Amino acid sequence: MPKPTDAVALPQGIEAKRLAVIATATPNLVLLLAADGTIEWVNPSFETQSGYPLSELRGRRPCDRLYGPDTDRDALARIQQHLDQRLPVSEDILQYTRHGTPYWVHAVCLPIGEAQGLAPGYVVIQNNISDRKHSERSLRIAASVFDRSHEAIVITDHNNRILDVNPAFSRITGYRRDEVLGLDPSILSSGRHSAAYYRSMWQAIEKHDHWRGEIWNRRKNGEEYAELLSISRVHLDEPGQFYHVAAFSDITALKNHARELNRAANYDELTGLPNRQRLEERLRTARRHAERQGRTLSVCYLDIDGFKAFNDRMGHALGDQVLRVLADRLSRTLRSGDTVARIAGDEFVILLQNDHGEAVYQRILATINEPIEIGSQSIRLTASLGITHFPEDGAEVEGLIRHADQAMYSAKEKGRNQFHMFDPGLDECRRQRRNQLMELSRALEHGELELFFQPQVRVSDNALIGFEALIRWRHPERGLLLPHQFLPAVADSHLETPLGQWVLKEALQQLNLWRAAGESLGVSINISVQHLLDRNFVPHLEDYLHSHPDVDPGSITLEVLETAALKDLKRASEVLTRCQGLGLQVALDDFGTGFSSLTYLRTLPVDLIKIDQSFVLNMLDDASDRAIVESVIFLAQRFAHPVLAEGVETMEHASVLREMGCNLVQGFGIARPMPAADTLAWARQWRGQAQRQGAGRLSPSLTGGEGI
Repeated sequence: MPKPTDAVALPQGIEAKRLAVIATATPNLVLLLAADGTIEWVNPSFETQSGYPLSELRGRRPCDRLYGPDTDRDALARIQQHLDQRLPVSEDILQYTRHGTPYWVHAVCLPIGEAQGLAPGYVVIQNNISDRKHSERSLRIAASVFDRSHEAIVITDHNNRILDVNPAFSRITGYRRDEVLGLDPSILSSGRHSAAYYRSMWQAIEKHDHWRGEIWNRRKNGEEYAELLSISRVHLDEPGQFYHVAAFSDITALKNHARELNRAANYDELTGLPNRQRLEERLRTARRHAERQGRTLSVCYLDIDGFKAFNDRMGHALGDQVLRVLADRLSRTLRSGDTVARIAGDEFVILLQNDHGEAVYQRILATINEPIEIGSQSIRLTASLGITHFPEDGAEVEGLIRHADQAMYSAKEKGRNQFHMFDPGLDECRRQRRNQLMELSRALEHGELELFFQPQVRVSDNALIGFEALIRWRHPERGLLLPHQFLPAVADSHLETPLGQWVLKEALQQLNLWRAAGESLGVSINISVQHLLDRNFVPHLEDYLHSHPDVDPGSITLEVLETAALKDLKRASEVLTRCQGLGLQVALDDFGTGFSSLTYLRTLPVDLIKIDQSFVLNMLDDASDRAIVESVIFLAQRFAHPVLAEGVETMEHASVLREMGCNLVQGFGIARPMPAADTLAWARQWRGQAQRQGAGRLSPSLTGGEGI
């Protein structure tokens, strides 16, 4: 507050005192300027607003303290021009506080002087109009938004009568502003929405003062359009007074684009049928529904026979026309609720709800087989159809499609224009086989496989001539597994040759260990047909023999199953002849179980014949088996081949076989297959017993049983 001594001289008397009190007490901002425009006095209200005490302002021009970067210089020039002419002036001026905060004032400047009995100068009276300025700015912004908004804006009263609309409203709806003032916005209604829909909308506005959603309306020209609409209820201070402000944008293009994207994502462009993604969605829904209702589903995989060749021959344009015709036919063939989808070039999947059996599948195939007339051409095609049924096949969506696809390939194998049912039980067997092959592959990598060896003995002198290598699997969870527990899964698989190579390598390494220990023993190795016919079979043998020159090739016998050679007799004969050329022996294993034994004896290079144990085991009790054994021995003798009998379990077996002319035996009566580490000890014990008993008499079994 200014001190009395700070004030300029004021008129004397009661009136002067009253004026001084008014100038000090008024909320208006009051300044007194000298003739040169410098500040002589300000009232307390000015000090409070500006933050400047009088002591910092006296003798300063207003421009030195009160104005800032955004103050209108043109307004200041106008003020100065009027003051220079001693004329009153009023302007709105942006001033700044001592701390740099801007505020607006309306300033009235009056010249004073001799007419008032005072020294020349000026009186400046200011009103703080910042709030008004801010309101005006807000109104200008709001008006600009209203006029320039790309969204249509509608303002209605509490009776929902239109008070105002912006230009965007006219652009979107086609109605001029003067055409809609005083009307209800329902003039835009398209009729698509029910009365319940609008009731729900107004209930939300009543409850929450707001609603937002999509709605279809109609333009002035009758065209329907989609809009994203937001309605807010605006309450005024007066009780019961409110307005509605609705803003909406035309989203028809977005909806159309979304529809196009949805179609591109879910439907085949060529035929208009659902694509794989859409099919899987429908199948997933149908599967859940069938599961709840206890109903069946059929998933059919259809492939046009020979369509690729047809496409290449006739051209892709004609091929596309044919696919469109077939797609249309299939769609018209199906009942309501069924689905046909195109998931690849000429591949369709059909989803049937509660089909009626083979008649349905025959009708589908007949639909494909009907003549197709395109221009002057008449085209007839056939298809292969694979079917799987849910819930018999309980696979998930992708599995159902995959199983139908597998069945379709089985249909193709039958011939054209056929269908085939998927067998879940057979698929389970295939799945188990795949799992076992994966386990075996891991076992091969981790060293879980090993070879056991079963002795082979010459009856005439009890001589141990060698061992047969037999594979075993030390499973980490199931223990020691015998060949029949895992080898069937390997047959005709990708593991057959790698596993055969491992057996061959391990057996030959064991042969090398026996030789290093001073034992001249032979080893018999079972060879599968796939391994035998592999192009690297003989080179692999040659590499091993070259890298182990001390190994006698004559101590190696390759045992080939009689049935194995049937696949490619000529090729098998060539490979075995090359093996004999390397010095190896060849044995025909399980002789008598195949269908072409005489052909093999005549064609294949064979050094030894092995009689299958299935005949030897029962030959003492079964005359037919005995006759087969006698016949095999007779044939071998006529072809000058030695014979080895498997399955020898008793002394009587050995005696009868020797009488028949079979001098080589192998079986549990001699010894069960044993780990490689036990073979040398067993061989020495066998020889010791044989020497004690003398030649021509078989040693007692080393397995603890009676007989040989």
